[in-house]
Amino acid sequence: MIESVPWWMMILGFLLVLGPLVTVHELGHYLVGRWFGVKAEAFSIGFGKELVGWDDKRGTRWRISALPLGGYVQFKGDMDPASIPHPEEIAAMPPEERGDSFHHKPLWQRALIVAAGPVTNIAVAILIFAGFAMVYGKAVPVDPGAELEVAGFSETSSARAAGIEVGDRIVEIDGTRMVDFQDVRRSIAVYPGREIEVTVERGSEEITVPVTIASQEFVDRFGNRSKVGLIGVEGTQVEREFQSVGPLEALATAGQQCVDIVDLMITGIGQIISGVRPLSELGGPVKIAKFSGEQLSLGPDSFIFFIALISLNLAFINLLPIPALDGGHLAFYAIEAVRRKPVGPRGTELAYRTGVAIVLAFMVFVTVNDVVPFFR
Repeated sequence: MIESVPWWMMILGFLLVLGPLVTVHELGHYLVGRWFGVKAEAFSIGFGKELVGWDDKRGTRWRISALPLGGYVQFKGDMDPASIPHPEEIAAMPPEERGDSFHHKPLWQRALIVAAGPVTNIAVAILIFAGFAMVYGKAVPVDPGAELEVAGFSETSSARAAGIEVGDRIVEIDGTRMVDFQDVRRSIAVYPGREIEVTVERGSEEITVPVTIASQEFVDRFGNRSKVGLIGVEGTQVEREFQSVGPLEALATAGQQCVDIVDLMITGIGQIISGVRPLSELGGPVKIAKFSGEQLSLGPDSFIFFIALISLNLAFINLLPIPALDGGHLAFYAIEAVRRKPVGPRGTELAYRTGVAIVLAFMVFVTVNDVVPFFR
């Protein structure tokens, strides 16, 4: 039975996810900017018309704006909220006003200010994942030797068709050593249709066989569809016990979890570009609102975990080397570091105009992509 979430919960979930994450992202920029003595002229949560605003004693205008799809810090010297540099205006600034201007700071300081936003989002994700690890501990198999043993097959199993037998122990996939059955799932789930090399331990010998990953569509309780790769094996049910995790181990575990998730993001984007996965899997603000409401309805644990995932997504997107995004600014700073001088005015303007066009076109596309299913 498909469950539906009320619209008010979707809106609430959306605001509770994006509001805090955008705020901490921009606070990252703001705090590092202040550390280096850069004046912030405006700090906005949302875009467009100001709904609520006030000025602090440092001359920063704090505002909440009408369109809750992001935010910005406008530093002194920025000609617009996107911090798009205009070399002529920067050069024309009087010397006495350059001390607290963003664009007159050393290159390394500008780079750290720009990087601080995505880094803060990554830190939020790591802290949430580490918190879960410390609260719940880690599940450790009582009998590690039985962890990867094949106990059975599904009705249609590509693993069985390839010659894998009950009692075999999966030890490698495509040359990567498997630690537990979660490793097996991760190596298979996101690669439907791919042929892989599975190495199993059978008695005293290791056998490697080619297995084609089957594709199966799953529908969750809310009607969301996803394509998952399977080889049709069932692992041995292994008893597990939970062990407590200290802060350092929790942070290390959380860091590895973030690396694994980013790897899945990159894989997913590559599959969409290559046509393995449909464009409908790309999501925009409407889909984020839908998923936010659904996770909120499942309770605080699911919702907080979802916040960590979105925080990591925001960091990843912002670090893409597209002009007008943080990654685009960092790419220009890298070029400046190599050339020992900034990119010329014409090249800068062309690149940033193209970047803004790409971002706007993408936002329109994913929004339409989100809305179309409601009219089918």
